[in-house]
Amino acid sequence: MAEIRSTEQYHDGHQDGLEPVESLDLSKIHSFADMLDAYRHTSFGARQLGEALSILEEMASDPDCFVVCTVSGAMTVAKMGLVLCDMIDRGYVDAVVSTGALQAHGMIEGTGMKHFKHRPDMDDTSLWEKGYDRVYDTLELEQNLDALELIVREVLNVVPPDQPIGSHDICRMLGEHLHEAFPGQRGILKSAYEQKVPVYIPAFTDSELGLDVAVHNRARRAKGRGPIDFDPFRDLNDYTDRIKKAERLGIFTIGGGVPRNWAQQVGPYLEISRNRLGLEGNETQRFKYGIRICPEPVHWGGLSGCTYSEGTSWGKFVPVEDGGRYAEVHSDATLVWPILVKALMERVPRKAQ
Repeated sequence: MAEIRSTEQYHDGHQDGLEPVESLDLSKIHSFADMLDAYRHTSFGARQLGEALSILEEMASDPDCFVVCTVSGAMTVAKMGLVLCDMIDRGYVDAVVSTGALQAHGMIEGTGMKHFKHRPDMDDTSLWEKGYDRVYDTLELEQNLDALELIVREVLNVVPPDQPIGSHDICRMLGEHLHEAFPGQRGILKSAYEQKVPVYIPAFTDSELGLDVAVHNRARRAKGRGPIDFDPFRDLNDYTDRIKKAERLGIFTIGGGVPRNWAQQVGPYLEISRNRLGLEGNETQRFKYGIRICPEPVHWGGLSGCTYSEGTSWGKFVPVEDGGRYAEVHSDATLVWPILVKALMERVPRKAQ
């Protein structure tokens, strides 16, 4: 027979140290930061976004926290590029890991070219015939991509065939070109170059930029000139060297995919290097802070949806019981990313030095 509880055994929440939730009072909200602070005391997605601001503010207030921003998805086509520029320009981000497509489309807007709204009455076959590439409800122009290739070609022409380069080298050179040739424009690679923030594209060949380099190398060979020596391990080791020097690590992720995993695997890379090579010391790093904005649910089993707790089992994150702080915001990044960054700009105008 089940034990019968007495009402005298019921707890009131406070005696167990529970924090009460509070109604959102819009009369007390005067800024984005106010709103997200109030969100922390509500429930569901709002609470997670409020927690995200708290964690992001802690990272931005810690001069010894090295923050990696990983971005996947068509965020530049979606016109979120300047949000990332603000994060770079204000010192919130120390390294960027992204898809190549995001940087290619970002260079298009960073050189003054335009994307356009798709109309529902347009069919995809006619779009192809007219040189329009559809990304959900937005159009990229083949003319833009052809113009971009001319810029990339100009930058690559000066790279000697016997000089190994990685994606971060190419991104730095492209950023320098944008800095010099497009003074009135803002763009991710330009901001990254100006703020000395490395940009890594781990799946480089899976992008318009990768195709441009591949075609450029074919043209070099046809002219009897040695091709560019692209070495992706330059990226891995350059990134790892920067991570090793950090006192604390934070990661800010939009979406998931290759950029997220590549950035997070640095802990296991250092650990297995030490163990398999017999290196002395405790050469390893784990992320203490993490913010993920992604609608992907965990139950599909993919990395884009996996929790930071799961990453702890791989040695990528500091356990919560040891001080790790994480927020999982299950939302469309185009809705909440700008709000989160704007709130941080109100609270911490620039990263602590």
